[in-house]
Amino acid sequence: MSHTLITINDVIKSAKVPLDAGGRKLLHEAFAFADAAHEGQKRRSGEPYVQHCLHTAKILAEIGMDAKTIAAGLLHDAPEDTDVTLEEVEQTFGKEIAWMVDGVTKLGHIRLRGSREEMFIENLRKMFLAMAQDIRVVIVKLADRLHNMRTLDAVPSEKQERIAKETMEVYAQIANRLGISEIKTELEDLAFMYLQPEEYALVRAMYTKEKEEYEKYIDRAIANIAKSLKKEGIKFREIKGRAKSIYSLYVKLQRYDMDISRIYDIVAIRIIVPSIADCYEALGIVHKRYRPMVGRIKDYISLPKPNGYQSIHTTIFGPEGRIIEVQIRTPQMHSEAEFGIAAHWIYKEKSRSSWRNYFFRGTHKERERIEEQRQTRWVQQLREWQKDIASDNEEFMKGLKIDFFKNHIFAFTPKGDIIDLPEESTPIDFAYAIHSEVGDRATGAKVDGKMVSLDHTIRNGQVVEILTTKEHKVPNAKWLEFVRTSSARSHIRRELKRAGEKIAPLPDITKQKARERRSARKDRK
Repeated sequence: MSHTLITINDVIKSAKVPLDAGGRKLLHEAFAFADAAHEGQKRRSGEPYVQHCLHTAKILAEIGMDAKTIAAGLLHDAPEDTDVTLEEVEQTFGKEIAWMVDGVTKLGHIRLRGSREEMFIENLRKMFLAMAQDIRVVIVKLADRLHNMRTLDAVPSEKQERIAKETMEVYAQIANRLGISEIKTELEDLAFMYLQPEEYALVRAMYTKEKEEYEKYIDRAIANIAKSLKKEGIKFREIKGRAKSIYSLYVKLQRYDMDISRIYDIVAIRIIVPSIADCYEALGIVHKRYRPMVGRIKDYISLPKPNGYQSIHTTIFGPEGRIIEVQIRTPQMHSEAEFGIAAHWIYKEKSRSSWRNYFFRGTHKERERIEEQRQTRWVQQLREWQKDIASDNEEFMKGLKIDFFKNHIFAFTPKGDIIDLPEESTPIDFAYAIHSEVGDRATGAKVDGKMVSLDHTIRNGQVVEILTTKEHKVPNAKWLEFVRTSSARSHIRRELKRAGEKIAPLPDITKQKARERRSARKDRK
């Protein structure tokens, strides 16, 4: 592992959004404060402790965070690991930075009696509470974890597996839900290396061998596509190959009996064009040049992924008939695909740098308004989930796996509002995601204009209309048999108890499905 020494100037130079004089001054002051606080402290690797603070700040700068968040990254360990108090941080740098530092400290500073699992779950609770209040706290924590993973070789071997497992199961998943693919993919690769070293080495060797040969082939396809785009007058910003991460390749190899020759997107082509209209025009030009594979066109522009990801994906038969995946997006979509919700702070910056003008169109107020709405909607969902989730640890973890980490879908209200739901959700989940009153008063549902039962499984992109009664009513206890989201289930159970109705214990869905599968296998025999 590399333990490169860096300076505060390296942090400033790496900023995705150029920092103004005030921002640069703030970071120099924050570094001087952190350097003095951590004086004499060493990491297990032997390097000065302040290097961890600098690397954490550099990661935040690279994903486009604002100066205050980068400063919080420099200061995040001072109140916990030195004699510096949070009050001193607040007096020197203000309440906003002190609040972020305090939030990060609390996420990693749990003192509980009980099992490691109980401590871990309580840590998760605090993380989600912090995320609902200010997502920047969790983004700083992700940067902190990423640098710790980059230097995990200095940690005793008995701790490496535990830290890597926590990283894979929690931190990488949170980065994914926040849409920060830059951090998510590196966390996965690093965790994979420690959790399954033999599989990692095997896939890396296969990857390296195939990647070199495939990149040469991709270069020919890129040259042909670039020529066609220029001929049709499309002024693309960038067109290049994008290599698959090692862990994502491993996941895919498992579906293809570890046969890498069956995987055609080891390296994909990414085309970045100025506007949404150019995206669709470029798609037509690519299909004119190379025959598309039927059923492999995915329009994530008109129907984004739940974490906000937008792009057009298509799969083509390239030169010599070999299969290639192509992604087409605007610069703004690319920024959000790489940095996710972290890109929100790029939009909030007031200065009109050339970098920002390159990426975004429209008035500054309009851009800020749209991004504020998107973040507010996402965070509001998080707050509702945090508020409704049951208090016991088992229910919390079940809810976490379903509501937050499970694959998600988008469904629409008749007015076009987007509702983000876990897969296999029903109209009842949809109703409660809109508002608890809508859920309580639900009497029926229409999906794409057709009447459906309330236990109907909603598919991605469908329009759902909830039919309601004007009078408030107690939820139907039978809904608990098929409702998927923990927030809806918690609310239904609470209302039934309030009305004095008995609630039958629910069967373990996982065990029930396992029994059904075993029964089906016996029937086939």
